[in-house]
Amino acid sequence: MNETRKVVCVTGASGFIASWLVKLLLERAYIVKATVRDPNDPKKTEHLLALEGAKERLHLFKADLLEEGSFDDVVDGCEGVFHTASPVILSSTDPQAELIDPAVKGTLNVLKSCVKFATVKRVVLTSSTAAVIFNGRPLTPDVVVDETWFSDPFVCENLKKWYVLSKTLAEEAAWKFAEGNGIDLVTINPSYVIGPLLQPSLNITVEMILNFKNDIEDVNSSIYSCSDVRDVASAHVQAFEVPSSNGRYCLVGHVTPMAKVMKILHELHPSLCPPE
Repeated sequence: MNETRKVVCVTGASGFIASWLVKLLLERAYIVKATVRDPNDPKKTEHLLALEGAKERLHLFKADLLEEGSFDDVVDGCEGVFHTASPVILSSTDPQAELIDPAVKGTLNVLKSCVKFATVKRVVLTSSTAAVIFNGRPLTPDVVVDETWFSDPFVCENLKKWYVLSKTLAEEAAWKFAEGNGIDLVTINPSYVIGPLLQPSLNITVEMILNFKNDIEDVNSSIYSCSDVRDVASAHVQAFEVPSSNGRYCLVGHVTPMAKVMKILHELHPSLCPPE
């Protein structure tokens, strides 16, 4: 790193991926301006403030995804903006309000803030393979899925895959806005993200795995593509640091039958996952 430390922003910093991203950025000597919904909530901030380098180089800001201009202060002076904040909800009673609006409007509000400041050189958006694979095409063994694939909002809506729809619409809106406003945008599209937690609360991906233990039929028929959260965080940093980075990057570490996951879970923690 240069003697003049680079300043970057991470939205949704208390989240699963974002916490690891903040950790990695601090280790690489960046000054990190990070947003959380409530900087005074120790459950959301203690693990971040305990990171090495946080005392000197981590600055927390309050921001609201639905409030335009809310990200101005945190984006001001940053060279890189990592937008990770987006709700992850398994079951929603109001998908528009709980998932779609925060994802789409939140992404656009962050990008609108980025346009205001000439210091911003690149925006890295945390998307998902959810925004890639749901397009109605059969995923047979001979099919190759790559970054040219985009999920179809109509397919997502018909399947009532509201989280998938939120990520699809958010990325679609991001690309349209970036192209129209000259923003250098790179998206990271990880598969099912697993790995050790930095935050104290259980994340949704772990909950989803535990939910499988009660549904043997789904366990035996499900195959998941997985990414390690530490690799995902590293990919975000590379997307910012490598000048030639562009477009979309789909991340898949392993393709694993859920039955194998349950077997490993039973061996390590029998009380959590009893045998069939």
